[in-house]
Order: sequence, then C-alpha cells, then structure tokens
Amino acid sequence: MLRVFSACYISTALAITLAGCSSPFDIPTSTHSMPEASASALHSSIYRAMDSKDDSSSIRLDKTPESYIRYALYHNPEVERAYQSWQAAAARIPQLASLPDPRLNIGFFLNEVETRVGPQQARVGIQQSFPWISKLRDRQDAGAKAALAAWNQYIAAQLNTTQRVLSTLHDLSYLDSVIKITDENLILLRSFEDIVRTQYRLSASSHSQLIRIQLERAQLEDRLVGFESLRPVYIAMLNAVLNRSSQTDVDIAFELPIRVATQNAEQLFELAFDSNPNLQTLNHRIEQARINTQLAHKQRYPDFTIGLDYIITDQAANSSVSESGDDPVMLSFGLSLPIWQDKYAAAKREAIANRLALSREFDTNTNMLSAQIARALFEHTDAARRADLYNNTLIPKAQESLAASIVAFKTGNAQFIDLIDTQRTLLEFSLAAHNAIAEQGKSLAMLNTLVGHPIETTNTDRTSPNSEDLP
Repeated sequence: MLRVFSACYISTALAITLAGCSSPFDIPTSTHSMPEASASALHSSIYRAMDSKDDSSSIRLDKTPESYIRYALYHNPEVERAYQSWQAAAARIPQLASLPDPRLNIGFFLNEVETRVGPQQARVGIQQSFPWISKLRDRQDAGAKAALAAWNQYIAAQLNTTQRVLSTLHDLSYLDSVIKITDENLILLRSFEDIVRTQYRLSASSHSQLIRIQLERAQLEDRLVGFESLRPVYIAMLNAVLNRSSQTDVDIAFELPIRVATQNAEQLFELAFDSNPNLQTLNHRIEQARINTQLAHKQRYPDFTIGLDYIITDQAANSSVSESGDDPVMLSFGLSLPIWQDKYAAAKREAIANRLALSREFDTNTNMLSAQIARALFEHTDAARRADLYNNTLIPKAQESLAASIVAFKTGNAQFIDLIDTQRTLLEFSLAAHNAIAEQGKSLAMLNTLVGHPIETTNTDRTSPNSEDLP
C-alpha cells in the first residue's frame, strides 16, 4: 500500500508540473496594451485610488468644479459598477490562458492480473490535455479584447459622470443667477410701485397705473417662487451623481469658466473616431468576434492528451525470474475525435453573424456620433453667439434705455407703460444671457463626452451679466 501512496505522490507532483506549463502546441502570447489588474486590485474598489493609498474619505469638496468631478468619480455607483466589470473581465484572462486541469486516475485490480514478473495490484495514472495549436492564445486574446472593451466602458462611465456633474453645476449656477436677478428686479419694481403710489395720492397718477404695476410685481414674485422651488430639484440631481442624500445642501460659491471650442465639426469627429470610448468598445468587441470565429473554425481540429501510467506489481511466485516485481511505466497519447462537423459549422456561422452584427452596430454608432457632434457644436456656438449678443449689445442698450426711462418718468416726460416695458425687457435679456452661458457650458461638456477627452478651447473676454448694473 505504501507503494501506492508513493506512486500517487509522484503523479500529483507531475500533475502540478504539467499544470504550470503552457501547451507545447501553442506559441507565445502577445502582450496587450491594457492597464494591469493585479491580484490585490481584484478585491479593491474605485473608491480607493489605484495609484494611491488614500481612499475616498479623503476626497473633499473644496468649492471648485474639479473637486465636484473628482468626488463624483470616486463615489458614483455607475463608475464603480463599470470599474468592477473591467476587473471581472481582466480576471478572466489568466483563466482562459490556462490548460485544463490534469486528471489523476487510481485503480485497483479486484482480481490480480498475473504476469511473468508478478501479479499486477494497482494502476496510478496522470493525464493532461492540450488544446490544438494556438487555441489557448486565441482564447487569451479574445479575453483580452473583452477586457479592453470593459475598460473603455469604464472610461465612458467616467465621461458620462463628468458631463452630468458639469451640466447640473451649470443649471444650478444659472438658477442662482436668475434668482438673484429676479429678486433685484423685484426690488426695483417695488420702488416704482412706491413712486406710483405717491403720485396716485397726489392725483398725479391714475389708479390703473397703480394696479398695472401691482400686477407686474405679483407676476415677478410668482416667477421668483418658481425659480426658488426649482433649486431643490437641481440639488437632488447633483447629489444623485455624487451619491449623497438628496437633501444635502450645495453651495455654488464659484464661477464656472466660460470657454469656447476652437475646432470645427469635422476635426472633432476625427478625434472622436479614434477616442470615443463607445466606438473603441465596439472595435474591441469586433476584434473579439473575429478571434472567436477563428476559434470556432479550430473546433474541427482535435485536442491532444498525454498520459503516464504506473502499474504496481508484486513479486512473482518464482523469485528467480528476472525483473520480478518490477513496476512497468506506460506513456500514452490520445486525441479527441471532432466528428460532429455540422455542430462546428454552425458555431462558425454564429461567430461570423455576431461579428457582422457588431460591425453594423459600429456603423450605426459612428453615424449617430457624427450627428450628435454636429448638433452639440451648433448648440455650443449658437449659445456663445447669443451670450455675446446679450452681454455686449442688448443688455447695455437696455440698461441705458431703462436709466433714461426712469429719469423721464420722474420728470413726467414718459409714460408709465414705457418704464415697465423697458424694465421687463432688461430682465428678459439678463435671464436669456445667463441661459445662453449655461447652454454654452453644457454643450461643451457634451462635446467632451462625445469626443472622449477635453477638446481645445479658448477663454472669452466676456463676463457674466451682472444685475448690479441696474439703475
């Protein structure tokens, strides 16, 4: 029995040795340009930086747009989901590159087989299968392409999260500005009401004018209430991206930069074609499908098995027989029989169809991306044009007109209706200017997401319209 255990020990050691080898029919695998997922990283989270020992608890909001973006990238669950999906895909690569587990067989003869050198008592065998030439390499390459696709989806999740943060910050900044402007216009309108009420008491103004300005004030107060009621909605949207409670307050105590894209739609599409993560994902999936087509074709070819059997033999009855009790060792070779050709042909057709479907999906996404870039660039340039028009032309003219109307009204040289119309026009111009600035920033964030990285921009010498310039 001791000899049986010794044989098992030797066979197990041989199995471990074989398991650590690649297929002798395989060629060395190529390297893949993908971030390495270490064994320790597989149990980590995006909540802890891959290149730092600082976890997400050290990420603080320091009242800058960049801090909000960084906080979101470390806390947003969608980014975490995409990160873990990449880790899972990367962890499959060494699995696909490994040989099948070796097989250890142990058998005992119920009726000992008598041979010239003695009765055979037991058999211990080890077998290792090896796939056909380059199958392991193709499986590993296909897994690497899947991991690269998952990595690009992780990049896409980061870009989408960044866009959501910036868009919501622009919405909040716009809303805070219009609340301030509306409130200051309401103060101005109340001062007009005091003037009209005094004139009415002195019979210098009609009752209809007093009612008219009170209606204007009530409408503006209602508008202000609507703006203030909308702010908690935008705060909840921002907190959702930051993965915080919807009731957490947000103080936008900073000005968002006002930048203008300098590249045209054709240049942006050329950049996006090479760097858009969704297109890159499809590129890697198409390449994975191509490799899977090769694998499907190679299913027609057999896999090989190498075995080593050790037969435990007792001493012969006639001890004078030469080689009495010697244990024979048998080396065996085997191969699979891929006889079901219809199955392999169907698998190849499936792989080809999958690749063609992904190619058409790539074409569709490319066409959509081109249209989305054209639309986002139009919205960006149109918003920049409108913001420039309001800030540099319309608002200064409206402020000048309102100042002149106030002087004329106080001296009795202008009608009250002219003053109200001028004040309302300035208010609408100011709100429209801030809306254009917000749309300009949001469309720029969209362009960055579509292209796959920040695009070239230039600073503008324009400043946000300031309601403090009101007379």
